[in-house]
Amino acid sequence: MVNERFQGGLPREWTAEIAGEVLCAGDQVMHPAHGVGCVTCIAVEEVSGFSLEFVHVVFDEARLTLRVPSNKVRSIGLRRIASQALIDEAMATLRGRARSTKLIWTRRAQEYQAKINSGDPRVVAEVIRDLRRNAITGQQSFSERAIYEAALDRLACEIAAAEGTEKAAAVGRINDHLASVPA
Repeated sequence: MVNERFQGGLPREWTAEIAGEVLCAGDQVMHPAHGVGCVTCIAVEEVSGFSLEFVHVVFDEARLTLRVPSNKVRSIGLRRIASQALIDEAMATLRGRARSTKLIWTRRAQEYQAKINSGDPRVVAEVIRDLRRNAITGQQSFSERAIYEAALDRLACEIAAAEGTEKAAAVGRINDHLASVPA
């Protein structure tokens, strides 16, 4: 995902690499593979005779708790919730024209899943935009529908966390935004 480029040749900003980002207890964070979670504490723990600092992240929706070593936070892509400007860029991406490729479905599905797990809301919005056409007509396969719903859920969770609203309201906002775009 890092090497992809926007039209016009400008490199894509990798949102997880924010220099000097320090997480604190109570911060809402975005994990590329698990979605939105909350930092419960940062603690030093003994593991195999070594003292390591861990960031404890709880994902309520998935009933999951992660302990991430502090020195690995950046490399796995754990980051704070996106800014409103980045959310606005993602919403603008939804307005774009859907891109379709001639690749077989299994390869496209892998690419879509990689985009969803990238952690970048703009890239997740691309997946929603590209799969939207078949979602409207009801011509999606089971796996295509699952990928579409996963992307919609991931983007809605981040929008809800960024704006302090409910996830259902964020899904409604995305759907309203998509409805205003000609298919």
